[in-house]
Amino acid sequence: MNAHLKQQLGVFSAIMVVISAMIGSGVFKKIATMSDLLHHSGWVLLAWAVAGLITLMGSLSNAEVAGIIAKPGGQYVYFQEMYGKLFAFLFGWASFSVIQTATASAVAYIFAESLNNVLNSYHLALPNLPDSIAQMTLFHTKDFDLMPFANFGVKTLAVTLVLILSFINYRGIQYGEKIGNILGGTVVVGVLFVILLSFLKGENTSIFNQTIPFEANNTEQKSFLSLFFLAMVAAFWAYEGWNNVGFLAGEIKNPKRNIPIALSFGTLTVIVLYLLVNTAFFKVGGIGFYQNIAAQSNTIAAVEAMNTIWIYGGLFISILILISTFNSTNNSLMSAPRVYYAMAMDGLFLKSVAHIHPKFKTPHKAILMQMFWCILLIITGSFDMLTEMLVFVAFIFYGCGAFGVIVLRKKMPTTQRPFKVPLYPILPLVFTLFSLVLVVTTLFESPGKSCIGLGLVLIGLPIYRWLNQKSKTTA
Repeated sequence: MNAHLKQQLGVFSAIMVVISAMIGSGVFKKIATMSDLLHHSGWVLLAWAVAGLITLMGSLSNAEVAGIIAKPGGQYVYFQEMYGKLFAFLFGWASFSVIQTATASAVAYIFAESLNNVLNSYHLALPNLPDSIAQMTLFHTKDFDLMPFANFGVKTLAVTLVLILSFINYRGIQYGEKIGNILGGTVVVGVLFVILLSFLKGENTSIFNQTIPFEANNTEQKSFLSLFFLAMVAAFWAYEGWNNVGFLAGEIKNPKRNIPIALSFGTLTVIVLYLLVNTAFFKVGGIGFYQNIAAQSNTIAAVEAMNTIWIYGGLFISILILISTFNSTNNSLMSAPRVYYAMAMDGLFLKSVAHIHPKFKTPHKAILMQMFWCILLIITGSFDMLTEMLVFVAFIFYGCGAFGVIVLRKKMPTTQRPFKVPLYPILPLVFTLFSLVLVVTTLFESPGKSCIGLGLVLIGLPIYRWLNQKSKTTA
């Protein structure tokens, strides 16, 4: 007989799942890109704030649904109630092919790359293969080169990280929980220290009104609204992952109460931290400082900023990035397999993935399948291409999820709701509208990559048909 998931995560652990999923490397990097786009510190901070508020709208909308549907799989299960099995499957398929696995692979790679950068500062480096092998290209397109042997040392370390964390989470969610609680708390304390140090040591008197003129280049040809929108998209990468906690509903105590609390409090905490730390960065360096960093590859804005006020500042930020990316990778590898497990329980994934380990109480086969896919993405380097589509694909489903609050209010009017989204239906509708604008704008701005992202999602259609027929045959 198949074992069952065990509810053992408390409200603090659920909050830390939200925080750990969101705080990776983005908050330490994106200020450079956003400064280069907007040329004004006040507008950069406003972009962080607006992106945060929009994220909060999505999170609060998700919280209402989580309060009435508390099953493993999170949004996959929500979408079944909202729009039916096909749409739910497409979300699960997109999570496996792009959203969750590409995120885990990318963050694991950033961890390995960051460690290599720290080693480089001490005239050390991870080993690499000879150029004759490293530069071998097995597949070439305009946007993507398949070079499996390039950056061999970094890729090997990233793969090792995925193997270790997958094994830890295979053995029990309590281990992944401890990693998240300890490292997540460490990251929050570290960010608070950076904020405090920056305000004590930073010399810029003007934080909100730093500006530099636009030069005669292609950037100024775009409208300010387009530039502001692009800056927000950059910020959304740093806000990504808030919905992961819903995947763990089968292992969170009193999920109908604790998941809405985690989504609300966790998202608000991250928004406040992001606004404070970016304000602190402008206290240390001016808008021109970060624009110059944007033009330098492999240069992290926060590292350069902290180096100017403390001899060990850059090293401190580098270690903080290592901790946050390690923790964020763990979060993705811990939470996402519950989606594939829920799909398999419905006959919409490989049947064996529906098994729970009798001793460890984990969806162990889902964890292993995800591990192998992540390793393939890292080795091929295809995660780099996929992450560029990640926000686009994710917001298709985020928008549908927010609109689904309205759908469920109509379909389930008498169901008790422990949490109700404030200002209903304004917040869900605003988030849905913004998601639509983001998706349409991205389609026009980057049609090639957007179509690839849509294509990867739509590949799920024939797979769904095959799995659905197979499920009916064996039923």
